[in-house]
Amino acid sequence: MLILPEEEKHWAAVHALNVAVFGSPAEAKLVDVLRQQDHPVISLVAEENFTVVGHIIFSPISLTGHPELKIMGLALIAVAQAHQGKGIGSALVLAGLERCKQLGFGAAVVLGHIEYYPRFGFVPSARFGIGCEYKVPEEAFMAIELQPGYLQGKSGTIQYHAGVADV
Repeated sequence: MLILPEEEKHWAAVHALNVAVFGSPAEAKLVDVLRQQDHPVISLVAEENFTVVGHIIFSPISLTGHPELKIMGLALIAVAQAHQGKGIGSALVLAGLERCKQLGFGAAVVLGHIEYYPRFGFVPSARFGIGCEYKVPEEAFMAIELQPGYLQGKSGTIQYHAGVADV
């Protein structure tokens, strides 16, 4: 398996993967919107035998009252059902977080499974005094500092790209 930066040649396969994994076109549409309207987007694919079997995308977000902070939101992760449980999702998350660090982002957030994301260092964002602009379960909205102490003394509400609300 290879983890690669997503390229235009992957777009149709990524769209189909997201529709298959999530059972609707909404998440695939979100990926399309973020890819076109948000920068810099970190979008990676997992390939096995030249076939896209996984995808992850991060996009910049903001924390109210702290426009200077560089924070990424893990927007979506998808792994083809036949390839789940093989570490592909973990490899995508780790590669994506590493890429965020390389681009100088100090933290990332995710709305996700409370049993899955803590293994990567995510904790409930409320521990940092950070909430989500959408009504979501507090324990499922998590953050990770990519630079130690980056969120210390910062609090506010995470705001996503305007295109997210349209999906």
